Amino acid sequence: MIDGTYLTDIRRTFSNYRTLGERALAQTSDADLFTPIDPDANSIAVIMQHVAGNLRSRFQELLTTDGEKADRDRDAEFEAQPLSREELIARWTGAWEIVCGELDRLRPEDLERTIHIRHEPFAVVEALNRAAAHTAYHVGQIVLLAKHFAGANWTSLSIPKGQSKAHAQGSFKRGFVPSGR
Repeated sequence: MIDGTYLTDIRRTFSNYRTLGERALAQTSDADLFTPIDPDANSIAVIMQHVAGNLRSRFQELLTTDGEKADRDRDAEFEAQPLSREELIARWTGAWEIVCGELDRLRPEDLERTIHIRHEPFAVVEALNRAAAHTAYHVGQIVLLAKHFAGANWTSLSIPKGQSKAHAQGSFKRGFVPSGR
């Protein structure tokens, strides 16, 4: 049986990716939020719509319903929608609240249970790992796009170039002020 350490780690993993995405979003103007870098690319807003839709579908009633909800329109998640920044953030935040609530309800014995996604069986631990990897992939896209649009005004979300030694010596963290939620 998998112990509670895994649950602590997976909660931290999802929390870290949420924070990373939100810190990148905070450096993105409204115009850039909705701008794709080429005609076939997804904007940050479209990626956020997709992540929110995916997380809501996968985590809402995680242990009792199929992870692909009947009301989800995945294709529409990849279409630019007439949303304000506030509406987009509300969708994003709502999905993350579902994730956090379901993760908080999980117990170590739940991790070996079988759930279904698109009628395919997965151990809960496997589904959580897949969801974390999927989320990390898309948050990485959000960060890359936000950094691209911010250009020279970008504030690093991790160790800035050339500051690895300062980080190793601990001086980097003394000057770091994490963003709040």
